[in-house]
Amino acid sequence: MRAVVCDTLAGPEALRLDDLPEPQPAPGQLRILVRACGVNFADSLITRGEYQTQPDLPFTPGFEVSGEVLELGAGATGAAVGDRVIAVVPCGGYAEQVVVDQSRCVSIPAQLPWEEAAAFPVVFGTSHVALAHRARLRAGETLVVHGAAGGVGLTAVAIGKRLGATVIATAGGPEKLAVAREHGADQLIDSRREDVRARIRDLTGGQGADVVYDPVGGDLFAASLRSIAFEGRIVVVGFAAGSVPQIPANHLLVKNVDVIGLNWPAYAELNPGVMRESLRTLLGWLADGLIRPHVSAVYPLERVVEAIDQVVSRRSTGKVVVTTAQ
Repeated sequence: MRAVVCDTLAGPEALRLDDLPEPQPAPGQLRILVRACGVNFADSLITRGEYQTQPDLPFTPGFEVSGEVLELGAGATGAAVGDRVIAVVPCGGYAEQVVVDQSRCVSIPAQLPWEEAAAFPVVFGTSHVALAHRARLRAGETLVVHGAAGGVGLTAVAIGKRLGATVIATAGGPEKLAVAREHGADQLIDSRREDVRARIRDLTGGQGADVVYDPVGGDLFAASLRSIAFEGRIVVVGFAAGSVPQIPANHLLVKNVDVIGLNWPAYAELNPGVMRESLRTLLGWLADGLIRPHVSAVYPLERVVEAIDQVVSRRSTGKVVVTTAQ
């Protein structure tokens, strides 16, 4: 079985492809033939030892896969050999096979392509739990989505519209803004050329945004805090800009602002019911044609370093996927 191996915490550049023994499912686990694996910014972090939870070396990165069930471990029920599934794994996705707890798997329809299925769990799951569960976004509210042309950003735009919000998208440059517009954004802000704080206030008639979805951090977080509405909510999803904002707590008091953290993978361990129910809701929307994964690039397993670099350098729009070509 081929797998991408991380031997040292020197970043994605140090990853190598190797032949490993086939994994064996423990009780309650499934062994899956991996067809595709989604690429995430966190893949770079975990290969540098900077992720929230670090596996022991050596390990195989990769957090989300699509594939077919090959084998059931003892006590695993509700699945059968040959079932098509998506799975959220602690690590191990960049491989031809992976084992995963059954609670981390959800069945997918036969017509969903493998690449789109692998592009689905993390970005759509993150945005749905962030907006519906954590931020309590309501119909009629205004949502600002930073990094709106990226993997999670595009899904936040689509889900915000599905939940009935007016969506203001920020992104760097007209090409990325055009992609956000195609996915439903109502208003656009070029974060490279415009004063984001001033534009949010202008577009909201001085009221400010009700909810801000922020996977970027840095200066955009500061702009969000200064352009948020009374009782507004800022959901912190990540720090693609590279700097972690320091929050002046006195600013939160002025307008009764909530700053909410969202570590989506933690639900798999601490509250898996929220994750599974969210994915089932999203798959229902997908089946009804209300949302659609946007895959911008597909790489073979041998080129996983290039795939991760495209995401980290923020050159991609939507989702990058690696396939095993089995």
